[in-house]
Amino acid sequence: MTDATTIDYDKMMQHVSVHPHPLLFATISGAHLYGFPSPDSDFDLRGVHLLPIETVVSLDDGDQTVEKEGMYDGLEIDLVTHDASKFFALMLRRNGYVLEQIFSPLVVFAGDEFDELKSIASNCITKHHAHHYLGFAATQWKLFGKESPPRVKPLLYVYRVLLTGIHLVRTGEVEANLIKLNETAKLPFLDDLIAQKRTGPEKGTLDAADLDFHTKQYERLTAELEAAYDQSKLPDLPSARPALNDLLVRLRLQTR
Repeated sequence: MTDATTIDYDKMMQHVSVHPHPLLFATISGAHLYGFPSPDSDFDLRGVHLLPIETVVSLDDGDQTVEKEGMYDGLEIDLVTHDASKFFALMLRRNGYVLEQIFSPLVVFAGDEFDELKSIASNCITKHHAHHYLGFAATQWKLFGKESPPRVKPLLYVYRVLLTGIHLVRTGEVEANLIKLNETAKLPFLDDLIAQKRTGPEKGTLDAADLDFHTKQYERLTAELEAAYDQSKLPDLPSARPALNDLLVRLRLQTR
């Protein structure tokens, strides 16, 4: 089974290297980052690219987002990158997803300025990221509730999102791996759910009898995240805008 310790980064890099624009970074997100890939899970590559300065100063918007998916050398890969200006703007909002990409330990490619970006990203973290994770969890819970029979994957996403949000708001650290998060949360049933997802098909299902139990857990963790937000000592606003702007200008000048 492919996991974080057996990922073929050389194969990943072959895919990344044909990107139409220079990259600032490319990391692995999705189930592999979250700690519960199925044997048939695809690889979600996420990152930042740099449009040429001629495009930036012209009337043409250029490739603000590049998306590619398909089978490459035996791997199913879904690649999404944003131009630096678009990505940096997302960083300054309460968007936990882009921060997870920056702080992903599964790094396929890192440009010279990637460490600087990670340092700056720490100053983008605010207490209001709780709203991102509360909204994301609610969406995943609705998706989970619509399926019959219920599937393991969307349920694990619910738990992953809520525990990531609780951890971030309490500690100011971005941690997206559910196995690591559960070392603190200590929810014993998660181990069985993760094992079911990791050893079964991507569309593995649950026993409908468990729905009431998981509903109560969802409500409890949602309330816990709301309480963590109320008690958080994190700042209300990011302080990273000047540093991000300076980095963006320097990156643009390199594309001349």
